[in-house]
Amino acid sequence: MAAPARILSLNLGTQTVGLAEFQRADNGGIMLNSYKLTEILSDPSAEAMRLPQTRLAVAEMKDTLKLRGGGINYAISGQNIFARFVKLPTVAEEKVEQIIGFEAQQNVPFPIEEVVWDYQLVTGTHGKDGANGSGGGQVEVVLVAIKADLLDDLNAATEGGGFRTQVVDAAPMALYNAFRYNYSDLPGCSLLVDLGARTTNLIFVEPGKVFSRSIPIGGNTITTNLAKEFGENFATAEERKKRDGYVSLGGAYADDPDADVAKAAKIIRNSMTKLHAEISRSINFYRAQQNGTQPARIFLCGGTASLSYLREFFAEKFQVPLEYFNPLRNVTVTANVNVEGVVRDAHLLGELVGLGLRSINNCPMELNLRPGSVVRAQRLASRQPYYVAAGLCLLLALAGWWLYFLRAASIQSDVLDSVKAKVATMQDYEAKFKTATADIQKVAASAAPLGQTVEDRQFWARVINELSVRMPDKYVWITQLTPTTDGRPLALGDPAKPLQAATGTALAPTAGKPGAAKEPLIDGILVQGLYLHNPDGVKIVHDFVNNLAKSDLFKLDLNNPNSIYKIDQGEDPKAWATTYKLQLTFKQGIPLS
Repeated sequence: MAAPARILSLNLGTQTVGLAEFQRADNGGIMLNSYKLTEILSDPSAEAMRLPQTRLAVAEMKDTLKLRGGGINYAISGQNIFARFVKLPTVAEEKVEQIIGFEAQQNVPFPIEEVVWDYQLVTGTHGKDGANGSGGGQVEVVLVAIKADLLDDLNAATEGGGFRTQVVDAAPMALYNAFRYNYSDLPGCSLLVDLGARTTNLIFVEPGKVFSRSIPIGGNTITTNLAKEFGENFATAEERKKRDGYVSLGGAYADDPDADVAKAAKIIRNSMTKLHAEISRSINFYRAQQNGTQPARIFLCGGTASLSYLREFFAEKFQVPLEYFNPLRNVTVTANVNVEGVVRDAHLLGELVGLGLRSINNCPMELNLRPGSVVRAQRLASRQPYYVAAGLCLLLALAGWWLYFLRAASIQSDVLDSVKAKVATMQDYEAKFKTATADIQKVAASAAPLGQTVEDRQFWARVINELSVRMPDKYVWITQLTPTTDGRPLALGDPAKPLQAATGTALAPTAGKPGAAKEPLIDGILVQGLYLHNPDGVKIVHDFVNNLAKSDLFKLDLNNPNSIYKIDQGEDPKAWATTYKLQLTFKQGIPLS
């Protein structure tokens, strides 16, 4: 990933808050474009005011440097960080993180769910003899943790100034990165002493090895002792330290003529003597427990390092080369930066340089204690290109469907126009067909009586034929056939006279036409005849009726034989035949006119 054109660094020190703007140099390093340092009151009794003061200081520095909001790397002071160097046995790569997680739970003095923590492999020795020549290989890991609620408060103070968190580092580790960038050519062991307001952070640096330790002695220790000795409040004692404070040289050196200044110098020397003892114990611990070597040189940095004669004091005590740490040794300073100011403040810019380096190349120490909210926001931001791409794909898909339906609508319109033209032609033919159909229906209506007449002429022939075909071959004769209407025989006489029923009653008028005579309708036939004496008796007549029921001309109700039969009961032994009558009903009657 290409380095950003502008890199912002913020050091949230206990007493000094620093903000710097870097940019990438042509040689792959960074250039200091501008910076601003602001001091806030670090009175332990006013701890509740520190975060609001920090937020205000960040906003004021941003306005002073005329910076726009953007991504920022910031460091948290060592007193708020828990750091522990742990040695682990060499294990398979896939199990390293699992073991480190277990070690974190064992070493972090808070419930693991209440902290934000990170780790980095520092050194690893693999081989037969191991790290100390007497065992398997070992891996050294640095674990760094911070209370989650404190981190959220510090992050809110940072982002409240209009910035967006990218990297959250520990101040000692940022100093380590700056030291390695500027003094990578030094052999042997170097000790970087960062004298802060509340703690002094010791960073032991050797090729391929690093160790850090925090001592709870700093500038506030001196201020507290001065306030106690002079009976002043913390703010007044802090002002006295800045104005008159220096480390008393002791021995043959004469005291300051001003009794108060001389007294303050001795108090400061006593505090630094205690610090020297703690540093000496830390060096012995490093050599004994961490297999380190005696520091060949010492570098001083931090706000308290600006005390007069502090360098001479430590040089006398440690008897090794001692100088102030210059984090700008390999960093280009642009013309925008005041040269005199940067020379004066160089020992306070180490954390800012180390944070700036995190954005341009791989640093030896790359811890990142991002709050959960920042992690979620960064994950969402990393997915935004995919969301945008998905949205564009969706829009392209919708556009494709829109073009498809637009083209389909155009084709459908063209087809509809051609269909409409064909429909218009078909409608002309339809009109002609309707006219021809009407003419055909007129002709058929006029020809219907003729056809009916022809059909009626054949009706009685069909009746006679059905009776003949379905009549038994012997023993049965038909002697008389009489048309009937409603079961009554018709009296056939003069055609000029109205038809009369056998009783002489005229046929009823047609329904719905008062006064109009009903057209004569023959709906049945009365069959009279004889059947000879035979072995089956009257059954032969029943067989005749059953055969007639199968005809498509007659409608006979075999379940009601009284509506069909009228046969003489018994057979006269003197008679050669017996009479019978059958009332047969047509399925469809015919008019008689």
